Amino acid sequence: MSIKPPLSELPIKTADSGFYRGFSVNVTVVSKIIISMLVVWCIVWPTQAGTVLGNWNTAILAQFAAWYIWVVTAFVIVCIGLAIWPAAGRLNLGTDGEKPEFSNFSWFSMMFGAGIGVGMLTWAVAEPVAHFKNNPSVIQGVTTALDADNVRTAYVWSYLHWGLGAWACYAIAGLALAFFSYRRGLPLTIRSSLTPLFGKSLSGNAGHIIDIVAVVATILGVAQTLGFGVEQFVAGLTRIGIGGLALEDGSATTLGIIVALIVIMGASTLSALSGVGKGIKWLSNINMVLSIFLLSFFIIFGATFFGAKAFFVGIWDYLIALPWLSFNVYSSDGVEGSEAFLLTQWQGWWPVFYWAWWIAFAPFVGLFLARISRGRSIREFVLGAMIVPSLMCFVWFAWAGGTAIDLELNGGANGLILDAANGDKIFAMTEYMLADIAQGLAWAMAVVIVVLLMTFLVTSADSAVLIVNTISAAGDAGPKARPHVLFWGSALALVVGGLLVSGGTGAIQTAMVIGALPFSVVMALMCIALIKAIWNDSRRESAGVASTIDPDTGTMPAE
Repeated sequence: MSIKPPLSELPIKTADSGFYRGFSVNVTVVSKIIISMLVVWCIVWPTQAGTVLGNWNTAILAQFAAWYIWVVTAFVIVCIGLAIWPAAGRLNLGTDGEKPEFSNFSWFSMMFGAGIGVGMLTWAVAEPVAHFKNNPSVIQGVTTALDADNVRTAYVWSYLHWGLGAWACYAIAGLALAFFSYRRGLPLTIRSSLTPLFGKSLSGNAGHIIDIVAVVATILGVAQTLGFGVEQFVAGLTRIGIGGLALEDGSATTLGIIVALIVIMGASTLSALSGVGKGIKWLSNINMVLSIFLLSFFIIFGATFFGAKAFFVGIWDYLIALPWLSFNVYSSDGVEGSEAFLLTQWQGWWPVFYWAWWIAFAPFVGLFLARISRGRSIREFVLGAMIVPSLMCFVWFAWAGGTAIDLELNGGANGLILDAANGDKIFAMTEYMLADIAQGLAWAMAVVIVVLLMTFLVTSADSAVLIVNTISAAGDAGPKARPHVLFWGSALALVVGGLLVSGGTGAIQTAMVIGALPFSVVMALMCIALIKAIWNDSRRESAGVASTIDPDTGTMPAE
């Protein structure tokens, strides 16, 4: 039986005129309705919303914790397998012979910034400190909380959450989108990645549902990032002397949330309205310079040797523990306070939450990675998108988090950093380090961190609005009408604000875990579709059948 050329046309109906011209009305309207209902629910009935979301979260953790753990493990295995598989690894994410648009340095920099730039400012300090205080080894009595014997275990868990598993989620989404868009000429949207499984039916309602799931997951995933960012932004403003925005425990007041969202989302919406022009480039340059400055400060003036040990020994411990950690799922005995109950609860708070976060963030980061990776080989993409960004995360965690732990263990911090709110930990640490030298330096460093955080948040929110509009417009990445940019900018601000008011960052976390669940199924299908497509392409190559579009015509050559 002869093998046919792959599907290279997937028409998606968009409006020819009117308010939704250029958009898929089905995807755009339904996505807006779902997000609007969530906003109204959380703002008008915050107590009920918090209770219901909490109940749903409990049910999901009880029923789907294993699914989240194992599906991310599958993503890592698929990524590594594709890089090793000769028929897959050498394939170009573009037409045959096409060269990358960006240099390796620019490519790596953009991947890191898009994936977890904001998270570094909160979690590079907060997470190692949190695991230093409590983790499964402490619960089981193997190591001691806040003691030197718990440092290595703390880094195993920190590296697990920000290492290969996180970037495999992004890599799968980006790889699938790039493969089917640049080799097949299909629209740069989520449904295109499932064409080997569902074919032309994705032009209709099945494809609309997939793109709607991606839009909702993206909004909730970015809302999670912005939620943490808002809390930290308020903490920073408080540190530099702007009062009334935070409570005594460091959490943001309603006024603080409103002020932060007006500043962040106002700037990002204006940026999105102006496109990707000079403003974003200017912000990105500031972002890169300040990031290098801050990280260099921790490496040179922080716990230099402690951080180096955390980096090298931590990576070794992480890789040794990775096979077990990738499959282990704790089971609760239902007895509140028991070891089994606490282990299950901890896993829900940390690994399950993170896997849901990365999955919800995958449409956003994946589409961005696809756009900057045209012309790369699959092997180059997988290795570059997983290993280099993971190492950059480990550098931040080793020296920023390592400095915090060392100050608590050996530097006389006496709980100053431990007791600070997560978003405030980096400010508490830098203030402690610089206060004895000059109070003005501590204030100046707080300003630097606030400005850096602002640039990360603005570019993340701006990019999210543009990506959501790209998915809604059937993969068209061109300029969008102002009302749609304004709607998604406002919707993102209201989702973050509504969820923070109804239950703090915990409510955002719960909504994101719920929203990521259906998209995790889409991503699992992406893996199957990608393997099937590559296998069939190897058969086409043997049979002399074209598997990529003609670079001149943008269509599949005739048989």
